[in-house]
Amino acid sequence: MIDLNCKILPGTGEGPESMQGSLAMAQKAAEQGVETIVAAPRFQPERNPREVKNQCEELNRELFEQGIEVNILPGHEVKIYGELVDDLKNGYIIPMNEKTPYIYVVFSNKDIPHYAKQVLYDMQMEGFIPVIVHPEQNQVFQQQPDLLYQFVKNGAVTQISAASLANKQGKPSQKLALQMIRHNLAHVVASHAVDDKKKGSFLRQAYDKIQKTFGSDVMYQFMENAHVLLDGEMVYTDPPERMKTKKTLGIFPFQS
Repeated sequence: MIDLNCKILPGTGEGPESMQGSLAMAQKAAEQGVETIVAAPRFQPERNPREVKNQCEELNRELFEQGIEVNILPGHEVKIYGELVDDLKNGYIIPMNEKTPYIYVVFSNKDIPHYAKQVLYDMQMEGFIPVIVHPEQNQVFQQQPDLLYQFVKNGAVTQISAASLANKQGKPSQKLALQMIRHNLAHVVASHAVDDKKKGSFLRQAYDKIQKTFGSDVMYQFMENAHVLLDGEMVYTDPPERMKTKKTLGIFPFQS
């Protein structure tokens, strides 16, 4: 299996603090059948992207010496901001597996910036493909899934968190993740793990949930899509479908 998004690099502020923690995460991933991991730390403007690549190389050397058969590839996860496209063009942000057009874009779990639609459009005009990270955990998408439909219809790819499918992020996240699959609004699954314990990799459990709910063909398609993205090819997907939205009370911080 391929894990397209994991916070496995040490000392980045999100994942393990030490190399030993990274090795423990890799070992747990290998036990689930993972052979390739894209290390996707959150983009930090003050850090040279070469640092991420160097860390991946160092971790791969340690994994080889420890006999852990997992390969680490570089990438970045970027919290959406106005100057994102300029930084992409200048090479500050590392795409998935370095040479693909896929860029991980993440929103906070509580809002969606009013400029998000424009930024995602501008990315695609420059030849990049936005991959929205764990949208099922976002409260706005949970209440207004048609916003997610619009992003996917306009060319964005989505990555569901394995923890959501395994019901480790609460029922609303699991429910939306399953609805996304049912309505062709989900494309890949990744662990998004930050340690080897409570917030570890649930990738095997996630694929088991997909198989149990939607059948083996759908599960294998998600696995194949992980290979497709890693190779920089166009992801397979049926046309997205709108979800039925229940009327809810409340004001949500998104403006079209």
